[in-house]
Amino acid sequence: MLKIENIDFSYGASKILFQLSMLANEGSVTCILGRNGVGKSTLLKTIMGIEKSNSGDILLNDLKIQKYTPAQRARNGIAYVPQGREIFPLLTVEENLQTGYSVLKRNDRVISDELYELFPILKDMKNRRGGDLSGGQQQQLAIARALVTKPKLLLLDEPTEGIQPSIIKHIGKVIKHLVTDERLGVILVEHNFDFAKDLADEYYIINRGRVVKSGKGKEMKKEELYRYLTL
Repeated sequence: MLKIENIDFSYGASKILFQLSMLANEGSVTCILGRNGVGKSTLLKTIMGIEKSNSGDILLNDLKIQKYTPAQRARNGIAYVPQGREIFPLLTVEENLQTGYSVLKRNDRVISDELYELFPILKDMKNRRGGDLSGGQQQQLAIARALVTKPKLLLLDEPTEGIQPSIIKHIGKVIKHLVTDERLGVILVEHNFDFAKDLADEYYIINRGRVVKSGKGKEMKKEELYRYLTL
């Protein structure tokens, strides 16, 4: 589904990504792991078009998209849930979800019952302001808002950060459903090894902007990856 070939990215004179290549498939979870500050979030922003790579190719179903704007990439099926969630605190839950309408055709601008089935708490709180929700509830709202756009590829940046265990478990179940039943591709940036291990079909370890190790999720071993995941 997604193919990244030799992308470089710099902030001014500071180079962040170095000749980075990776694949992500339909109906699978690709986990990106590594210490803080090694380029994981920058990689997702580059895929989404929020940051522009200096060189290399990004292909979505064989379509070169590196010159596309974030809105164009969203219309082609990529959705992004940023670290920190970035919901609109003064809008209601329902209004936050409706912001996902912007990339949809008019006839597709509906919040499906299935979405509320995935996240029942959002239905109960749909008239409450986003800023009044707990961190875990806001994370569910951020994921649901991304799903409103009907994506083919979902980018998740640290979805378990600061979230209580029960909600982490629920988010894991939702991801499994999206991948297995809806055939979405998911790219998951995650610091929680156990969460990543439970979900990953493929994994990539990034260190100093480069892929230093990759493989099948079932082959991930914490003791082998420890030096790449800790300070």
